[in-house]
Order: sequence, then structure tokens, then C-alpha cells
Amino acid sequence: MAKRGISILSAGKLLGLLLAGSTLSSLAHAEALDDIKARGTLICGTQNASAPYAFQDPASRTFVGYDVDMCKALAKSLGVKLEHRPLSTEARIPELKMGRVDLVAGSMAYLPERAEQVDFSLQYLQGAIKVMVKKDSGIKTLADLAGRKVCASKGSSSAAIAARVLPKAQVLTFQDVASCYLGLQSDKVEGFTAGELALKCFEIDSQGKGNPVMMVPEPTYVEHMGIVTNKNNPKLIAAINEAILQMDKSGELSATFEKWLGEQSIYKLKRTFKVEPVDKAS
Repeated sequence: MAKRGISILSAGKLLGLLLAGSTLSSLAHAEALDDIKARGTLICGTQNASAPYAFQDPASRTFVGYDVDMCKALAKSLGVKLEHRPLSTEARIPELKMGRVDLVAGSMAYLPERAEQVDFSLQYLQGAIKVMVKKDSGIKTLADLAGRKVCASKGSSSAAIAARVLPKAQVLTFQDVASCYLGLQSDKVEGFTAGELALKCFEIDSQGKGNPVMMVPEPTYVEHMGIVTNKNNPKLIAAINEAILQMDKSGELSATFEKWLGEQSIYKLKRTFKVEPVDKAS
């Protein structure tokens, strides 16, 4: 009886310790903002090769771009230093879930299935996803892609959306947008889908060369992008939202847009998006 009593007591203590550990873990997870401030550093992930969002400047070899500037602004707003971490497209959510980055400013579009894994801030950017083809391909509309091979970068929203919007096409995934572009130029695929800005860079690059490319005018989707955090970090999301709202109010957000996407850039786009919830954005 004594031994059994000890076993029951030990089991009770073990259960108590497990529950306590679970509670502490939940509290620690819920206080990510406090952890960032205690550490004094924000670890902010971006994509690693996606101009003009985040890419290596050829001259300085440092990472620059719209999302890199967002990381800098968020760190400044939180009153901490920035540790920028470039990530491959497919690694953005896994790196976040494993705790290797605090948040991702990775031009990540809101999708309901993504929202089951991560939380989104207010919209800080909006963009169209389009399909690029060779000018002499004869492809003029999305319907013309039926039965054709279309490439998208692995883990991207472009790939997920292409599978829905282009059900009659054969959607293939390559490592990154540069690989897709090479695949298009070498006739391994007949279409390449990505964000309009990334495609614009390749379109400009192809002019005057042997195989000029063009974008199909009709977009496959309009993306609403937010800063992404692990689930159940309300204080961190609130702080990010406040920073984005202040950037919008002060004009810093528009200035950042103008620098990388607007009149100061090769794209010459006009900012049309509002700072609003990504799941309700229009």
C-alpha cells in the first residue's frame, strides 16, 4: 500500500509539474513582445532574393528593399536593435514557428489557410499576382494557359493561387523566382507566375535581348500583405499595428512605397492600398 501511495503521489506531482510547465510555456509564448524588449533585439525575417522587397545590393552586399525598411521601422518603434534575417520563400513560416525569427516582413499575402498557422498585422502593402510569358508565345489571356506548364516559387502564395485559378494548367514549383525565369527562357515552362513587381524586373531585363517577355494583363489575384507573427501574441501584433498606423499617419509608409515601388523606382506605381485588416481589405 505504501508503495502504491508513493506512486500515486509521484504521478500527482508529475501531472502538476507538467501542467505548470504548460502554463509557463503559454505565458512565455504570449509575451513575445516582452521577450523582444528584454533581449533588446528584434529578429525580423524577410525574403532573401525578391526585389524590390528584400535583396542584396550588388555594390554594398547588404540587404535592402521595402520589407527591410519595414523591419528597420518596426525595430525603431519597439525601441530595440534590428537583426535582419533573410529567408527563402518556403522557409518563412517554418522559421517563425521554430522561433528563429520574431516576425516576418516577407510580403506575405493573407490566405485563410495561412491564418490558421500564423497571425497577420494590418495591411502594409498590396500587389497583384500575374503570369509572365514569352512575347512570341501567342498567350494573351489566362485561359490560353490551359494545358501549359506554369512555374511558381516553392511555398509562395503565387503557387497556391495558381493551383486554384489555373486548374487546367500544369503548375510546377521551382526553388525561387530566378529559377522560374530561367525555366521560362529555356522553354522548360511556358508561363511564370509571381508578384507583378518581381515580374516587372524580369520584363525590363529581357528588353533588347533574344527572348523578350511580357505579362498577361489579367491578374490571377490581388494580394493583401501583413506582417506575420506566431499565433497568440496579441501584444506583439498590437505593437506592430500601432507602428504601421503611425508610419501611415506620418507619411513614412508612403515615402517607403515611393522609394521602392513608386515614382522614385523603376515601377512608377501609385499607392492605392489602405492600412486596414488584411482579411477585409479591398
